[in-house]
Amino acid sequence: MRGPFPLDGIRVLDLSRAISGPYVGRMLSDLGAEVVKVEVAGTDITQVFGPRSHGHSGLYVQQNAGKRNISVDLGTEAGAALLRELVARADVVIENFRPGTVDRLGVGWTALSAVNPRLVMLSVSGFGQWGPESGRQAYAPVVHAESGLLGRQAEVDGARPNDVVMALADSVTSLHGMVAVLSALRLAEHTGAGQYLDLSMFEAMLATDDYTHYSLERTYPVFPATGSVFDAPGGPILISADPKYLWYRLSSQHGLTDPDLSATGAAKFAARARVVADWVAGFTERSALVESLEAAGVAWAEIRTPATLMDSPTAIAREVVAQVDNRDGGTRPVIRMPYRFSAGACEPRAGAAFVGEHNADVLGRWLGRGAEAVAELERDGALLPADMPAGRTDAEHYTAPGGHDPMLPANPDTVVEERPWT
Repeated sequence: MRGPFPLDGIRVLDLSRAISGPYVGRMLSDLGAEVVKVEVAGTDITQVFGPRSHGHSGLYVQQNAGKRNISVDLGTEAGAALLRELVARADVVIENFRPGTVDRLGVGWTALSAVNPRLVMLSVSGFGQWGPESGRQAYAPVVHAESGLLGRQAEVDGARPNDVVMALADSVTSLHGMVAVLSALRLAEHTGAGQYLDLSMFEAMLATDDYTHYSLERTYPVFPATGSVFDAPGGPILISADPKYLWYRLSSQHGLTDPDLSATGAAKFAARARVVADWVAGFTERSALVESLEAAGVAWAEIRTPATLMDSPTAIAREVVAQVDNRDGGTRPVIRMPYRFSAGACEPRAGAAFVGEHNADVLGRWLGRGAEAVAELERDGALLPADMPAGRTDAEHYTAPGGHDPMLPANPDTVVEERPWT
């Protein structure tokens, strides 16, 4: 039976965009917190990534499912004042503007902690809130390069540096942000005092990278403990094992022998690698190969692609995909958070909201403002009108022009404009 949500009763204001901040908000929401995304239409770049359906892109839905949404214009004095009122009733604020921006808007740590001494505020940036590079623009690829990930991979592969196909730095930073927020909330329970959390993507990558020790101790070259990919019946297969251990297991279990007993060092490794490759390729049935690898106690993996990933038996059996309301009569798939509680709940409780959809709801429940007060805030410019697909009942589907990568904007000149105050 599903138990309670662990973070029920926690209120979060999510001022962030893209991935490094919104992912923290998504995790908090799935764990039961009420997360309110504070957003101005057109400022979240994730709206141009992935297929669009009923006003939202795939990536936007993944990062923002379950959140409420209000459209406070922080570029106005009235908007900043309204946010400070909301902060007085919040537990957590998340932001990932460039360092210094929230202070200029009057919603930085000094201003917000003054109205709520128990507040936990997480600021995510590329290189930290202070330091020689704090003002730099920093997206995930920038941090991948600066943190040594791309250079190391290029050295190991003997190839030109090339970015990874994942916003790894954003996701890693978000996970560290989640740990920091929960730790700060715990501390606030004991001390009654809030915390300001300065989290840099650069430091998050270094702290998470299990190869950083090579740089710390100036030990080169790097020895890559990676899997090897072999041609096999039914397509390539990955085998994850140290070459010496792999040879030991296959030779003792399946009788593989050295082709040249006089070979030593690198020549012996190369000769054995060829024997293993020939052995793998020699199977006529993939199932027989897998059984042989299992019998030898060797770890293996399918090389799954975007088209085959969701065919994983584990993904299916453990129901890693949840369906959320797409607001058009249908549903939209999102990935569940991987937390499985024995007596607690963790799941997305709604789809992604439209910008400003919950202006009246949140201001009514949090601040006791009625419809007329909300209308006055809109007249003053503190609140922007809701940006909802009124009258659209059928799903809109993104149609990519022939040959175009659907993960990129259809028009290469498409730019998501930022507000002057961002």
